[in-house]
Amino acid sequence: MSAASVIDQLRHAFGPDALLTDDADRDARSHDTWPVATVWAKLGRHPFRPDAIVRARTVADVVEALRIGAETGTPITAWGLGSSVTGQPLPVAGGIVLDMAELVSEPELNEVDRTVTVAAGVRGSDLEAWLNQRDLTLNHSPQSLGRSTIGGWIATRATGQFSSRYGGIEDLLVGYQVVLADGTIAELGQRPRAAMGPDLKQLFIGSEGTLGVVTQVTLKVFARAEHRIVEAFALPTVDAGLAAMRRISQAGLRPFLVRFYDLDEAAHAVPTTPATAPVLFLGHEGLADVATAEHAAATAIVASLGGTSMGAAPVNAWLDRRYDFSTVENLLARPGGYAETVEVANLWSRIGPMYAELKEQLAPLAGEVLGHFSHVYDQGSSLYLILLGQADDDEVALSRLEEIWARAMKVVIAHDGEISHHHGGGLARQPWVEESLGTGYPVLRRLKDALDPSHLLNPGKLGLGSRP
Repeated sequence: MSAASVIDQLRHAFGPDALLTDDADRDARSHDTWPVATVWAKLGRHPFRPDAIVRARTVADVVEALRIGAETGTPITAWGLGSSVTGQPLPVAGGIVLDMAELVSEPELNEVDRTVTVAAGVRGSDLEAWLNQRDLTLNHSPQSLGRSTIGGWIATRATGQFSSRYGGIEDLLVGYQVVLADGTIAELGQRPRAAMGPDLKQLFIGSEGTLGVVTQVTLKVFARAEHRIVEAFALPTVDAGLAAMRRISQAGLRPFLVRFYDLDEAAHAVPTTPATAPVLFLGHEGLADVATAEHAAATAIVASLGGTSMGAAPVNAWLDRRYDFSTVENLLARPGGYAETVEVANLWSRIGPMYAELKEQLAPLAGEVLGHFSHVYDQGSSLYLILLGQADDDEVALSRLEEIWARAMKVVIAHDGEISHHHGGGLARQPWVEESLGTGYPVLRRLKDALDPSHLLNPGKLGLGSRP
């Protein structure tokens, strides 16, 4: 069916207020905050433009949009607030963008079970503020808290800055409602755990809208911590810092904050002090006696590896600015300016060598290559790289960004690491999905064939293109 015929059908179903087709609206949904897409916009390029945007305000709207997509063979890509940094919501096959930002609701709080239920389009910072008024918190704090939706967290398998204690979204999620490609509504979750087959709740987490569209979410909530202790430490080497993080985690301690900056990023993380060593940020919270005891045990580990205290001020300063993304945004706004963030992960036994090779391979491609380790686990850690550079013009900047991804992914795969820790695949990692997933990739394809047999939901992501 032609795009014009599909738009006529959408106009009849949704009315002019909920259907957007002008060039400005279509251009706006053809770029997220992936730096490559940002440079495309600077160059006036819109390679992935939808034919129409449907504003979904109810679950019934989502069902109807998916029904029309299935009936007409039209691709549908869900869109939250466009804050993805890897190109996840870009409609590579055109078709319909399903804008979920107006699918909002008043939160429903269950104080006994400590859960909150909201519509998927609710902004993260709005929900957190609502809970804070009741002395509660999500304990989920991605840097994009104020520019991302709850449903987007599920679709992208998001994590937050305090995940080392509270876990990623997969740990904080109680249940959700999802609409499948044919319009079927499914409620997935457990109360609080179940042994009735596999945990289907995990199926759509991180699926990037390729298997279904999340419409309502139930999350855990927590009482705000009674007591918090934070402290920064200078460590003699990167290896010492990694050893400290590993020993703290494997000792069963659970700091709410553990971030370790290499020497290059330490200059940015502690801007008031000349960087002479890598820096570890450490924090514990909860009941006062427990937090104090845990912090004492953790700091003893750090001291045993040559760590020296820098006090609480550097950590408190970071807590005040932790949602600030302006360094990257300001650089991207300049002619020829480019910046990229690449987050990966590996086991403790492999992350040190992987970090060293990434720094070596990426150094020629940017003026600065900054690195920090966070989101620790008993078996390993994430590694977050920030690259900042200035090229002669935007065309050169674009080629640098493309080369950064190619080199970084090659190194991570060579070290048998995870090519994404929490930003997801999107378009940035699309060429390396099959190699990364290995023998798991055919399983993903079978799931796609079963749940979206026409391959209409966000085609071109997770290595899943149009129907073969």
